[in-house]
Amino acid sequence: MQTRLTLRMEKTLVRKAKSEAQRRGKSVSRMVAEYFDSLGRRPESRTALPPITSSLIGIVERRSLSEDDYKQHLRDKYL
Repeated sequence: MQTRLTLRMEKTLVRKAKSEAQRRGKSVSRMVAEYFDSLGRRPESRTALPPITSSLIGIVERRSLSEDDYKQHLRDKYL
């Protein structure tokens, strides 16, 4: 059973919401409902990422790299 919910917000935000809803081919109510439905869900697992991206996760975790290290790398690579 659906019930009515009233939201109050600035006119400019309402215009943006309506414009975005039209671009997506949905109603503002549907977008708000989808947002609230998504709250509390667990983030997607790593398996949802493309294989190449998944293989790169954690590759730099245990290294302590500084901005200076990066700049030196660029100097070595391009000079």
